[in-house]
Amino acid sequence: MAARDSGGRPARGLGRSTAIFAVWTGVSRVAGLVREIAAAAIFGTSGAISAFVVAFNVPNLLRSLVADSALSAAFVPVFTQLEEEGRKREAQRLAGALIGLITMVLGAVTLLAIVLAPWIMPLFAPGLDEGLVDETVHLARIMFPIVVLLGLTGLVAALLQAAGEFGATAFAPVLWNVAIIVGLVAVTPLVPDDDRITVYAAAIVVGTAIQLLYLLPGLRGKGPFPISLGRGNRHVRKVLVLMLPVTLGLGLINVNLTIDTVFATLVGEAAPRAIDAAFRLYLLPQGMFSVAIATVLFPTISRLAARQDVDGMRATLAQGLRQIIFMLMPASAFLLVLAEPTVRLVFQRGEFDATSTDLTATALVFFAIGLAFNGASLLVIRAFFSLQMPWLPTKVAAFGVVLNTALNAAFYQPLGTGGIPLATSLSSAVTLGMLLYLLERELGGLHRAWVADGAMRSLVASGISALLAWSSWRVLDDALGRSLGAQVVAMGVALAAAAGAYLAAAQAFGMGELRALARLRRPLQ
Repeated sequence: MAARDSGGRPARGLGRSTAIFAVWTGVSRVAGLVREIAAAAIFGTSGAISAFVVAFNVPNLLRSLVADSALSAAFVPVFTQLEEEGRKREAQRLAGALIGLITMVLGAVTLLAIVLAPWIMPLFAPGLDEGLVDETVHLARIMFPIVVLLGLTGLVAALLQAAGEFGATAFAPVLWNVAIIVGLVAVTPLVPDDDRITVYAAAIVVGTAIQLLYLLPGLRGKGPFPISLGRGNRHVRKVLVLMLPVTLGLGLINVNLTIDTVFATLVGEAAPRAIDAAFRLYLLPQGMFSVAIATVLFPTISRLAARQDVDGMRATLAQGLRQIIFMLMPASAFLLVLAEPTVRLVFQRGEFDATSTDLTATALVFFAIGLAFNGASLLVIRAFFSLQMPWLPTKVAAFGVVLNTALNAAFYQPLGTGGIPLATSLSSAVTLGMLLYLLERELGGLHRAWVADGAMRSLVASGISALLAWSSWRVLDDALGRSLGAQVVAMGVALAAAAGAYLAAAQAFGMGELRALARLRRPLQ
């Protein structure tokens, strides 16, 4: 008989899902990076792009509070529990009721936000001049419809993932990025300079709609999902009750990003975009590895929790934590030592000049400090949601917001642009420690020594890889100069040297995570 994971699925099937999700998520992050490169070349780091960053953060914050991840995290445990108990029709009625509620409630929220934008948006841009604040209002009104669109997309994606289908949900963001890239590259040259930022905002909405339309056919054969408003449906009430703390728990993480942007406007006009550009680079390894692992493991952990299989949860979570640390630690080390050449290679062209590179690299260094902490938190938070105990991570997240705000206030003047991501990294480290302590208490342990052993081995191996990466880049940078081709060669060799050194060190240290990497090399059949 084929080996099975603790969730009852074939182990290689779970590995295959992780691999597919990681591959498409990686492609999506690369496409997102291309999008950011195009935007950087067209808009630089000051002027209208600062208004865009603020304008996008507000509907994105609304989305995180009332849609997408928060809804999915509350819905999946209830939906999978109903399926595990053989109550498929009740699960379908729950999904249909949420479709109706999302459309009505988030549609109303979107309309209200559009009407109130002239009063709401200035609160998020205290350091911008009056002209940029007006531009912020205009752009936010264009982008507010993504709230309802992403709410529906989040529910459809949750239904597909609960059925074990991860490929389409990981590919959909690729389409989102491609639509925006087409808008930036093909449409902006055709319009006056003052209207180009409007094209960017409109492309965001179009890409979001395409993403939803792409996922909808995947629901065929899984329904019917009778549309209603869920009146009298106790399972809907259960999801909504769960969603309140989940909304706060996941949404407060995004509140931190919005608070960061508010403080960034006080640092200088270029700071919001420089920090945003650094954040996009920071998200590349985050999305490829930690998001993929946490997303794929979430339904499995939810099923284990529904079966009260505590041993299985402990083992699955510990393995997931080690894998996240194994993948993110070397990425963090690489960005710490080569932040400036990374930013220069990726962004420095067109309106994005050397000054923009310096600001963005400074932010990236401080973001890199917290990369592994934040990545591990994504999995730990979902463990609490699987246990249907969302208030604990919510309280930790609320503390994290307060801590992040205090650190922002303390750091933004003496440290400038770098102080804001440093506050984020430090608050991520503190909140992860609190989350792990609380989860260990609930599960009666979490194989702490095994996870810590893996983290220490990864840290030492990452130090070796970073040293070799910096040395390789330094030699080639001095020898070849700073032309685009020379930078590609120097950074390519540095990246290859870092990867080779890390894998060799991991092999020498006998790290079991290498076996998971070897499995990912097999054909995805």
